[in-house]
Amino acid sequence: MTEQEPDDAMKPAETEAQAAEGKGNSGLPVENKPTVKAKPASKPKEPGKPKEQVIQLYESNKRIHPKKAEGRFAKLRIAAILATQFVFYCIPWFNWSGRQAVLFDISNRHFFIFGLSLGMGDLIYLALLLIICAFGLFWWTTVAGRLWCGYACPQTVYTEIMLWIDHFVEGDRNKRLKLDKESWGLRKIRIKLTKYLLIFAVCAWTGISFAGWFTPIREFVPAVFTMTAGGGALFAAAFYGFVTWLFAHQMREQVCKYMCPYARFQSAMFDPDTLVISYDTERGEPRGARKKNVGRDETDLGDCINCTMCVQVCPVGIDIRDGLQYQCIGCAACIDACDEIMDKMGYPRGLIRYTTEGAMEHEYPESDIKKRLKRPRVAGYGAVLFVVIIAFLTGIATRKMVEVDILKDRGVMVRENSQGWLENAYNLRIINKSEHEQTVTATVKGFDDIALTGLPENGIKIAPRETVTIPVQVSTLPEYAEKGSQPIEFTFTYRETNAADAEPTVLNEKATFIGE
Repeated sequence: MTEQEPDDAMKPAETEAQAAEGKGNSGLPVENKPTVKAKPASKPKEPGKPKEQVIQLYESNKRIHPKKAEGRFAKLRIAAILATQFVFYCIPWFNWSGRQAVLFDISNRHFFIFGLSLGMGDLIYLALLLIICAFGLFWWTTVAGRLWCGYACPQTVYTEIMLWIDHFVEGDRNKRLKLDKESWGLRKIRIKLTKYLLIFAVCAWTGISFAGWFTPIREFVPAVFTMTAGGGALFAAAFYGFVTWLFAHQMREQVCKYMCPYARFQSAMFDPDTLVISYDTERGEPRGARKKNVGRDETDLGDCINCTMCVQVCPVGIDIRDGLQYQCIGCAACIDACDEIMDKMGYPRGLIRYTTEGAMEHEYPESDIKKRLKRPRVAGYGAVLFVVIIAFLTGIATRKMVEVDILKDRGVMVRENSQGWLENAYNLRIINKSEHEQTVTATVKGFDDIALTGLPENGIKIAPRETVTIPVQVSTLPEYAEKGSQPIEFTFTYRETNAADAEPTVLNEKATFIGE
């Protein structure tokens, strides 16, 4: 980006004109001053030689030390952090039917989510879960902006935890700023060392908890302290702990500003009826300081006293009074800070509040904000989200615990057995996706006289989460098997081995029989 230097050629001419009027540059009379002869105007500079400036795609900023906000939204944010971290830290320790309640066993390619057991053939359900999360985020953003970023995003959550540690060890904002400027000594070293030991403990336990979602945590934690943990799980724990320290403590708001893609495309989901944090310019301007005992009607100033508390509590360091910005994560800390100042001044709350662009521009009263939720965009995202959720639940409710793949033995198309019957060979690949042993039996139909051999009479037992391949033969009389392919159908029944009285589940699979 370039900027052309101002032309200084007119400056002498202006001086001469002022002297002719009897005034100097200051506007005072110059009767007692000697007349200075103006210098001839210099030759104008040639255009086309603008001053060059360097534009940096990334600008290193000073570390932001946000002030601790207190209020209703701060309490809501604390509740959200405690809820999300309870899920993250505690859920892997729960047991379900003799195993870890939630375990993504990547090495064995099996996922457990409480009573739900998913194998590699069930990746469609994981895809549906991701689609539900995506459209849920889109729908919620259209309704109320970046509430996910402000209350539940891992980056926001762990940054807030790091700020809690800063506040607990070093004190509030002013003390932290003073400590940063303080020269290194025993006091500063002691405070910084205490803080970093706490940060290390949080990051280490976060990494261990992360690895516990993919490996049995009750076995992994003792193995970590006895130095017998597997290399893959240990690397995952160390890497996630390091990333937690780097993003949440070191980079903080930089991740939201420069790395998060959601901050860039969120505007595509915003509309004039989206609930966002806004500064009431009509009420707040012109801003200015005043004494506490000055009433609202006793001054021409707006309600904003320019205390900058909204800026001091902002974790990303923006001024919400400049309007909605992509850096805003919707944490509402500025609302709590402004409401506290309004209470002290005796002014009504809501100078900074959750509202919509349409309400701020007086297109409709703020009492109609809830009515605007019924707009087409919200309904569209909601409809898609509802359909995907129904599809997911229906698929989970109707999924079979046993799957059978019938593979035709291409090495032997057709042969005659010892009884003179025509015979085809098949391989049955039986997959038990449940957590219980299943007993599987099979029959076949398609001809008046047809026989299935290769399976035990009482069925075959398949261990939990096991896949077995069994060779079987189907035979029939030659007069029934015409030349070419003939349709036949296998009927499989299965039930839990320990539940002999339970109603069996029937599974039908089609195949073909090759005649001579």
